[in-house]
Amino acid sequence: MNKKHTSANEKIDKTKQYDLKEAVDLVKQLAHTKFDETVDLAFNLGVDPKKTDQMVRGSVVLPHGLGKKIRVLVFAKGEKAIEAKNAGADFVGAEDLVEKINGGWLEFDKVVATPDIMGLVGKLGKILGPRGLMPNPKSGSVTFDVGKAVKDITAGKADYKTEKAGIVHVSIGKASFDSDKLVDNAKAVIRAIERAKPSSSKGKYLKKISLSSTMGVGIPINVAGVATV
Repeated sequence: MNKKHTSANEKIDKTKQYDLKEAVDLVKQLAHTKFDETVDLAFNLGVDPKKTDQMVRGSVVLPHGLGKKIRVLVFAKGEKAIEAKNAGADFVGAEDLVEKINGGWLEFDKVVATPDIMGLVGKLGKILGPRGLMPNPKSGSVTFDVGKAVKDITAGKADYKTEKAGIVHVSIGKASFDSDKLVDNAKAVIRAIERAKPSSSKGKYLKKISLSSTMGVGIPINVAGVATV
């Protein structure tokens, strides 16, 4: 652990549950690297991700975006391909893109596909799947409404998915954002996670929430204080 990390740890009271605004201010204060660090929320949820009916997955459009350019690739043909281009997609195609990706090209951040072309996209499962790039209906990335999907992504759509032990990580912007914008984005994510609670999840759902920057330490947030934001 370096000196800066140790110093940051000393400024955080691990026994305290910080309110959201206080945590955001502290994260911004402790972001110490030369690059603009990403700010993330981490949720510990009362779900069993091994059970398919308790998988928490979806997306939310952040009111102030993510603070970075997102390169969008769309698998579509005909009118839907034109719609995707008009909406601002960076790459649009079908078989040509499959061939390119199979050749090792991965210069994109998000993938959208129309349902009729998913049979073709499925051939890329071993490449896109492990990278979290495979289109999925639950995240809104398998749709005929490609124009809206592209616009949502470029506006700052954040995807979330339960990982091991019921943990969910979601980016909410950059450390350079105004505190109020990070708070707004955080509230939008918390509301989305709350709405995504599986009906089969019993007991406490939002167990723990913490906030951190890319190179920073986690700051515990008062769950009771944000559970109804």
